[in-house]
Amino acid sequence: MAKRDYYEVLGVSKNAVDADIKQAYRKLALKYHPDRNKGDKDAEEKFKEATEAYEVLRDPKKRASYDKYGHEGVTGFEGFGRGAYTDFSDIFGDLGDLGDIFEGFFGSAFGGRSGKKRARRGADIQYDLTITLEDAAEGKEVQIEVPRSEACDVCGGSGAAPGSKATVCPVCNGAGQIRQSQGFFSITQTCYKCRGEGKIVSSPCKSCRGTGLKTRNRKITVKIPAGVESGSRLKITGEGEHGPEGGARGDLYVMIHVQKHKYFERHGNDVLSIIDISFPMVCLGGEIEVPTLGSGKVKMKIPPGTENGQVFRLKGNGIPYLGSYGKGDHLVKINIRVPRKLTPRQKELLKEFSKLDGEDVGSAREFY
Repeated sequence: MAKRDYYEVLGVSKNAVDADIKQAYRKLALKYHPDRNKGDKDAEEKFKEATEAYEVLRDPKKRASYDKYGHEGVTGFEGFGRGAYTDFSDIFGDLGDLGDIFEGFFGSAFGGRSGKKRARRGADIQYDLTITLEDAAEGKEVQIEVPRSEACDVCGGSGAAPGSKATVCPVCNGAGQIRQSQGFFSITQTCYKCRGEGKIVSSPCKSCRGTGLKTRNRKITVKIPAGVESGSRLKITGEGEHGPEGGARGDLYVMIHVQKHKYFERHGNDVLSIIDISFPMVCLGGEIEVPTLGSGKVKMKIPPGTENGQVFRLKGNGIPYLGSYGKGDHLVKINIRVPRKLTPRQKELLKEFSKLDGEDVGSAREFY
């Protein structure tokens, strides 16, 4: 019988992303897994078929070869083919978080997991950092102080007092979990004796009270890339909480908050500023110096007859594109400055200008 199309097997389109492929496979694997369908050869074949399709489509090289040449394009990959699935534990040994899903559903024996309790990864930390618009435009290195859990320096993270040792839990044999079989299913529960730790500390460390962890403030240097925006999240791998039992550290996420600027408004990668110009300047034209972000003052010509609210563009004087080349623009909005107090001479000149313009300042004027 000819093999079915792998995309058809998983029920996804050829444009499906990794997350869609993983989700589709998870549903099929849970439905047709042999532990749920004992003695059902048809379910076992469908499980193998779905796994084979997933093994190809989850691998970029295999998927590209399959898309180009079909089933013939993936038969040469080492360890691939229906004959390779003699042990279901080989199939899920490297699925990461998906393997954890199957382990929680079918028990720790599934996927080649041993009964030994694994060290838990530490928690992630979020730190809120407020920066100026100049820092966001130019990039900067800042040092922050983060409180986080670290291994106790007295007990080395074991939680046991110096000179003593933690003993393996006699109930779960160090697994931290107890498995109970109910028909086709294996239900895993946290061990009641050690509360999931897999060990029992009879003489807890006084410094950390048996937790193996202590909170300390750590100074960490954060590199802020040029072009970052408010709401951006910078990930610093391995700078989060220390994991219990020697588990890997979590990650540090730095949330960026950019302060509002007194003179500049940010619009994406463009910067807007409002410049006050005198009435004679907009009538006669001239040249002004415009303060910018990072480029100092830039000279800009004001053409005669410039109107109130008119916007000029200074190319390449805005904010850098994050992770790319080039910058946005600086937009300059013109605001005509109207003097509130005039000298007698100024009033005289304005009245003369008004008459020359055909307008009598002192009389009423109709507008159509």
